[in-house]
Amino acid sequence: MSCGNHHDTPCDEVLARVYTYLDGELDQGGCGEVRRHLDECGPCLREYGLEEAVKKLVNKSCGCEPAPEDLRTKVLGRIEQICGEIKTTGSERAETETA
Repeated sequence: MSCGNHHDTPCDEVLARVYTYLDGELDQGGCGEVRRHLDECGPCLREYGLEEAVKKLVNKSCGCEPAPEDLRTKVLGRIEQICGEIKTTGSERAETETA
């Protein structure tokens, strides 16, 4: 996804890090990049708001029980796979647009 405007941190990169940002797992520099991008990009801010709402709903529904480690590993693996697919698709799209 891209809003079509130039940003120091591309939309696809920010959206790939939304859950890491929401979980407080980004370093200070990464948090600053995401915050600055969300401040200037309405489409990404809306997507962030949606992801934040989903996270809160899941947290409310699941209570305080931690996820089993094997489930956590599978979910994180799938997220990494999807992020890789998003980056590949974004790179291919950028190459097509510049050609």
